[in-house]
Amino acid sequence: MTGYDKLDELLKRENGIIRVRTARKHGIHHSYIQNYENMGKIERVSRGIYIAADTMEDKMYILNLQRNKIVYSHETALFLHGLTDRDPLSYDVTVPTGYNTKNLINEGITVYSIQSDLYSLGKTEVKTLFGNKVRCYNLERTICDILRSRNKADKSVMLDAIKRYSRLKEKNLNRLMDYAEKFSIKRIVKNYMEVLL
Repeated sequence: MTGYDKLDELLKRENGIIRVRTARKHGIHHSYIQNYENMGKIERVSRGIYIAADTMEDKMYILNLQRNKIVYSHETALFLHGLTDRDPLSYDVTVPTGYNTKNLINEGITVYSIQSDLYSLGKTEVKTLFGNKVRCYNLERTICDILRSRNKADKSVMLDAIKRYSRLKEKNLNRLMDYAEKFSIKRIVKNYMEVLL
């Protein structure tokens, strides 16, 4: 199997997106990637990240690959979980306190910082519309985040999301109340849930 065969196989397996470091792990020399780029078979979308010419760029996934500390949250997480139909115009992400947010903010991304003991709470992976897995908070953490930021959130999006959550079979109200207690918003969450359930 040649380097090109390996590269083709890897591109197929990775939904048309390849990282140089992943290619290296599979024994593919960087020159094969450079040759494919010169031939127009792939294009560079970011440092060390390439997509096949016939692949739609999954911006959420690319951003997730570029920055390993970001977790999609708030309205972006609502979208990823199907709790809103509103496609995010910009992304909402959460990072641990102390993370340098300057570049993210310059890219038009809304950044929330949280202390490290709460940063990992409810972190999971979900698929984007393109089928790629990204880091995101689970349903219950997302509801808590939206209610914690209710003064900044779009009210109609927030209320619709909470209504949709309340109708889900896979909702976990015990987990929701546990998270709400950790974020000191138990009374607020309880009030919303009592109205909807």
